[in-house]
Amino acid sequence: MRRVLVYFLLGALAWGQAARAPAPPQKPAATASSTSTPGTTQVPLTAAVITIPGTCDQPEAGKAKASDCKTVITREEFEQLLNAVAAGAPPATRRQLATRYANGIVMAHQAHEMGLDQGPRYEELLKITRIQVLSQELVKHLQEKSSAISDKEVEDYYQSNAPAYQEADVQRLYIPRTKQPDPKEKLSDEEAKKRDQESQDAMKKEAESLRSRAAAGEDMDALQKEASTLAGLSTSTPSTKLGKVRRTTLPPDQSSVMDLKAGQVSELFASPGGYFVYKALETNVLPLEKVREEIRGTLRSQRMKDSMAAIQQASTPQLNEQYFGQAPATPQETPKDTKPPGKSSESAPK
Repeated sequence: MRRVLVYFLLGALAWGQAARAPAPPQKPAATASSTSTPGTTQVPLTAAVITIPGTCDQPEAGKAKASDCKTVITREEFEQLLNAVAAGAPPATRRQLATRYANGIVMAHQAHEMGLDQGPRYEELLKITRIQVLSQELVKHLQEKSSAISDKEVEDYYQSNAPAYQEADVQRLYIPRTKQPDPKEKLSDEEAKKRDQESQDAMKKEAESLRSRAAAGEDMDALQKEASTLAGLSTSTPSTKLGKVRRTTLPPDQSSVMDLKAGQVSELFASPGGYFVYKALETNVLPLEKVREEIRGTLRSQRMKDSMAAIQQASTPQLNEQYFGQAPATPQETPKDTKPPGKSSESAPK
């Protein structure tokens, strides 16, 4: 019964982990002592760490009362359980798991006494749990395999994807697409539409002019203040300083900013929220040592993704639509721009 309980504990953890995106693998503990802390090592491996009076699968011969038997779990047995379900758990977590495990044993024993571990329902649950455990073990195996990345593979990837590791210190000028309307002015729908179009035309013309002036060397902060005043922004003037950016942190249609040399100004970029102009202050390429772990993470994630895709594509389930109904339409995903942390490229900067 204890083995069955562990089976279900493993299954519950496996089901939850299989549903989540795989995380970077952790080295599993190989021995019972690997989960121990300095305090626990003073307890012998054969010593009891959990004792459950009145509960045992098979009472000792000559013991008539159930209260005379007990279930004893040694330190070695408990740490084997820890290695399987929570390797490296801190003391508080170990105590919590021990309590839950002991309570589970008591409940499992009662279920056994009531005959609940018999019949087709029980067998089906065991079958599902086995699938869960094997799924978890497969994911862990693939994670370990995906993490076996040599230094040469990292270096080759770095050389093949050099543009991804360019870094530039830039300023950005933001020009709103329209002027802020006067809330006190009452306009008909037709008048409001006409006013909006006139506002858009004026701001586009202003954006082109500001871009030309930036290219001529005018101060970006002064131009930003002028753009904000013209648009009637009531908030403070957005900062032009973006700091360090990389090709992958810019919207795809604005990635050409990374090709600018120091002092150069970009073309005018249009977006639903307004217009953008960039000026490069300094450009450089990040050294390999600074991005080595990032590359390892990229390779690990890609390998894991490819491994899972290969397994799933090898045998695609076919469902009986007469029984399950027609599959719902898959919504088309809209690509999302990748932006620098804390920055917005498609809306007014805060």
